Amino acid sequence: MIRLFKHYIPHAVVLLGLLDLGLLVLAGELAWQIRADQIGMDAGQFTERWVAVTASALVVWLAMISVGVYGPHSLRSLRYAGARLLVAISLAIILLAFVEFVLAQQTFWRSTLFYTMFLTIAFMVADRLFLTNFLGSSAFRRRVMVLGSGERARRLRELGDRPESGFAIVSFISLSDTDKVVEEAIARDAIHDLGRFVENLGVSEVVLALQERRNSLPLKDLLRMKTKGVHVNDFSSFLERETGRVDLDTVNPSWLIFSDGFSSSRILSSAAKRVFDIVASLLLLVLTLPVIVLFAIIVKLDSKGPAFFRQERIGLYGQTFNLIKLRSMRTDAEKNGAQWAQENDPRITRVGRLIRKVRIDELPQTWSVLKGEMSFVGPRPEVPSFVADLEDKLPYYAERHMVKPGITGWAQINYPYGASIEDSRKKLEYDLYYAKNYTPFLDLVVLLQTVRVILWPEGAR
Repeated sequence: MIRLFKHYIPHAVVLLGLLDLGLLVLAGELAWQIRADQIGMDAGQFTERWVAVTASALVVWLAMISVGVYGPHSLRSLRYAGARLLVAISLAIILLAFVEFVLAQQTFWRSTLFYTMFLTIAFMVADRLFLTNFLGSSAFRRRVMVLGSGERARRLRELGDRPESGFAIVSFISLSDTDKVVEEAIARDAIHDLGRFVENLGVSEVVLALQERRNSLPLKDLLRMKTKGVHVNDFSSFLERETGRVDLDTVNPSWLIFSDGFSSSRILSSAAKRVFDIVASLLLLVLTLPVIVLFAIIVKLDSKGPAFFRQERIGLYGQTFNLIKLRSMRTDAEKNGAQWAQENDPRITRVGRLIRKVRIDELPQTWSVLKGEMSFVGPRPEVPSFVADLEDKLPYYAERHMVKPGITGWAQINYPYGASIEDSRKKLEYDLYYAKNYTPFLDLVVLLQTVRVILWPEGAR
């Protein structure tokens, strides 16, 4: 994996993304050449229009990222990728046509977009036909050796067996016969020279998957492998990198303290985040005010009660604030106290079901962003009664309040809607990853991927 601003991206995704961007520029240039030749016009030099062509390619590329074209399922299934490619290209072409209408450039015509669209589809499908099997091959999988044969080793084996996994386990080494779960693990005593063994297997990383590390670390072996250029990683850090979440089953306070993350450089990142929140919330409020007013009227006409729903939530450092949304439930929905939303919840109104699916009910929260109580990206704020219960049942739950709550977040784009303690636990693992590894780049990834969640609403309730 490649680490970009504290966030890991698989090599296959980086390669495919850069190739796609180059092909998108090529498609834009060929479209211009075809259109110029069609009307008998001198096409001129690429240097005269490279800004417009590259900018239009970037718009299509960002649309592809937004709808999940580079997700693990898209890399393994051409049908899955094809559906998202068509949506991304269609959205991008519509946006570019609107931009051309407003700016009326001489080097960027809507007529060329027609050719750009078909060339882009052809190029994107073609490179995936040729590269899908290659990107999923062992050439893009790191060769990993696991020290341990217990339950943690078994979890790593299951993770490595997934089609989207970026690593392949080439060997398990058992350091003791107690709690042995992985039967194929080789006993350490059976290997004369572990350093030579690692070299022969072409191992690039060793993961410590020991159930109990006290007085059991093979320090001499680890030092020998480290000096041979093999990366040595602990179980929790490896899982964090591969899954994008902090594993609550194995993490401990010392790991959170000494592992990478929560850096002081986030002061500048937080300042940039606040500037973005102010500018973006002002712009979004201006653009969506007619939509908010329209649906407020519709909500009011559809059912008895106020158009807006206000509820106390827990924000930064555990402080409370009033969250505002368009009302999507009956006014007596919480007469017995706050409750988890359920699938096909009978408390949701007819209009409420619609505005929840397309996330229109979230728009008034932009006012909370402007006031500084929330951010666009961050852990979702919960009601005080839920927080009190979850802090008692889930370790490190209070740490999610060390960053501002958000309208969307890392947990929201990676885990479907949950309505249980176990779901809250899984989402907490993603929230902790975000709090630990926050950068503006990660915020950008979340904002782009939120489009995918809106278009394919997994579990909106």
